[in-house]
Amino acid sequence: MLQPEIEILSDPAALAARAADLLEETAAVSIGARGRFRLALSGGSTPEKMHQQIAARVANGKVDWSRTEIFFGDERMVPPDDPHSNYGMARRSLLDHVPIPPENVFPVPVHDESDLAALEYDRTLRKHFDAESQPPVLDLIFLGLGDDGHTASLFPGMPSLAVQDLWAVGSPPGVLPPPVHRVTVTFPVLNAARNVVFLIAGGAKAQIVQEVLDLNAAVDAHPAVGVKPQNGRLLWLLDEPASALLFINRR
Repeated sequence: MLQPEIEILSDPAALAARAADLLEETAAVSIGARGRFRLALSGGSTPEKMHQQIAARVANGKVDWSRTEIFFGDERMVPPDDPHSNYGMARRSLLDHVPIPPENVFPVPVHDESDLAALEYDRTLRKHFDAESQPPVLDLIFLGLGDDGHTASLFPGMPSLAVQDLWAVGSPPGVLPPPVHRVTVTFPVLNAARNVVFLIAGGAKAQIVQEVLDLNAAVDAHPAVGVKPQNGRLLWLLDEPASALLFINRR
C-alpha cells in the first residue's frame, strides 16, 4: 500500500482543472496499456466543476470516449432527473456533451429496495470485469468527503464498512439529507483501483480533512480512512481553504 499524496490548489476552479488533467492523463495511459479506460464518478459540486472542464475540452481529443467505460461509486435511490441523482448530475454536466456510446455508461439502477439495486450493480460489475472472486480494478475513481467522514455512501458505524464479499451494497439513509436509501461500492472495490482521487474544496471541509489525514481517525468513525489502494495511487486534491488545518509537515 502506497502513502497518500496531497496536492493543494488555490481554489475550486484550479482544483477542477487539475482533476480534469488527471482524467485525461489516466485515460491515455489506460487505453495505451489495456485498450480501455474504466472510470468511476462521484456526486457533488466539485466533481461537477471537473465534469464541466472535461466537457469544455472535448474538442482536444485527449480522451477516446469510444474506449471509455463509466461507473459510479454510489447513488441515491432517486430518479435521474432528481437534483440529488449522481447519474443525473453526470449526465447533465458531462455525458450529454461527450461522444461516449450509451452502452459504455453503467449507472446504478434505482429501485424502492436499495438492496435489490445493489445486487444488480454487483452483478453488473462482475459481468463487465469478468471475475467472480476478485474486486474489479478500475483505472480511476473520484471520491468526495462528507462532513461526517463518509466517502461514497460508506457511512460511520454502518455494516457496509466490513463487507468484503460484495462489490456493491445497500446503504440506509443515515443522518444526511435527503433521507433516501443509497447504493455504494465497497472498500474492496475502492482499494483495488489503480488510482483513487479525493476532490475536496471549501473551508467547511478543513476540520474533517485534518481528522482523516492527520489525527489517526478510526475507519468506523471516519470511513474515508479506509480508502487505502493496495497497489494503486491515492491522491487528495484540496483547495487552500480545505487544507487550512493540516499540519505543517503535510504542506
